[in-house]
Amino acid sequence: MTPARPSFASLPSALIRTVLLLALAAPALAVDPPAALEAPPFEPAKVNLPGLISCEQQPESFLSLAIAVQDPLNAVSLGWRPLPQTNMFMTEYALNQPVTVFGHRSDRIAFAGSAVMAILDLPDPRPLAKELALETAVDTPDKAMFGKELLSEEFQDAKTGKAMVRSAVLSVSNVTSHPGKTLVGCTYSIDPLEEEEAPVELTPSAAPAGEPAPTAVPASPAAASPAGA
Repeated sequence: MTPARPSFASLPSALIRTVLLLALAAPALAVDPPAALEAPPFEPAKVNLPGLISCEQQPESFLSLAIAVQDPLNAVSLGWRPLPQTNMFMTEYALNQPVTVFGHRSDRIAFAGSAVMAILDLPDPRPLAKELALETAVDTPDKAMFGKELLSEEFQDAKTGKAMVRSAVLSVSNVTSHPGKTLVGCTYSIDPLEEEEAPVELTPSAAPAGEPAPTAVPASPAAASPAGA
């Protein structure tokens, strides 16, 4: 049995901050899927951009799109126009047809590492983060970043048999390169499931050389009492 994976809400705030910062600090469109994982074929007609931004799609769908748009011709086929890069960690596009995400229209999107985001004309990201019930990772006068894990799903890789986990983290933030804007989007990932290491019990046979074996401590009466006694 594989151990239960902690929910986003149970993660320490420092770890939440790391997850979200990695989404924005990773090289733009640096898509590096697990070796055994194959992205679905790219089909422009099936791209659901609002769904991807809103974390309503699967990581495999994001992977297919992110790999495809590294070819500018594929981006053009979707009605996207590459924009000058104003942030070294983001690849931006102008959309011929605006998308609506969480009630806000936008004609600009960005990719950053394994995240796809809409760029909204909202000077303060906090009201939207509150509306979406996101958790605070960073909140200072200059920087605000909020997130929530919406997908955490274990599965077995069909080729390798290894246990894997799909995840999707919804985030809302601002960035100094885009004053007066709010970024809202989803960070997708597929990673090997990390097994928790069983604690090593120090028994007489496992005691380090030259050290006495530990003496067993008798259980307290309360601990030894059967439940309900």
